[in-house]
Amino acid sequence: MPVKIRLQRHGKKGKPFYWVVAADARSKRDGRYLEKLGTYNPNTNPATVELDIDNAVKWLENGAQPTDTARTLLSYRGALLKHHLNGGVRKGALTQEAADAKFEAWVADKEAKIQAKEEGLTSEAASKAAAALAAEKAVNEKRIADAKAIEEEALAEAAAAEAAEAAVQEAPAAEEAPAAEDTKEEEATEEAPEVEAEVEETPADEDKKEAAE
Repeated sequence: MPVKIRLQRHGKKGKPFYWVVAADARSKRDGRYLEKLGTYNPNTNPATVELDIDNAVKWLENGAQPTDTARTLLSYRGALLKHHLNGGVRKGALTQEAADAKFEAWVADKEAKIQAKEEGLTSEAASKAAAALAAEKAVNEKRIADAKAIEEEALAEAAAAEAAEAAVQEAPAAEEAPAAEDTKEEEATEEAPEVEAEVEETPADEDKKEAAE
């Protein structure tokens, strides 16, 4: 019976989640399987891959053929490396202890790389969050400054309007004062001829005029 190590799709629409399974090559993709070997979650960053390495190696040694994606996941978790080292032990190229030491060293290095990547992503996310916060703060400060400038402009316009209104109210009072003086001068001018007429009609002047005749 040909066996394949492949992915079986689970999860919601738009958020797939996969099982890594050993299944009969003739069965449907999401149908019956022989053994579940692990899980693959591409929704996280980095992607989360959990794998039973020993069982995966056992199926590889029994002739199971992984699909392209499954092969990538097996390589990512070291199952293909362990399968290769076990082949070297069977051929006598190295001892089991040496093979185990090499595999453990590779796993430690791989875990360190994954951890470094996670920390890098975390620091990058923190940097982006700080940049977004700084940008939002700058926008808020600009909004406050613009509002203050508009308020100051409105106050300046109100003060200018009050000054103009005060100037308009003072102008008629200044114009009325000369008008009153002109009226007094006109009255004085009109009264002057009457005084002269009265002077001409005094009796003393008439007597002088008769004596002259």
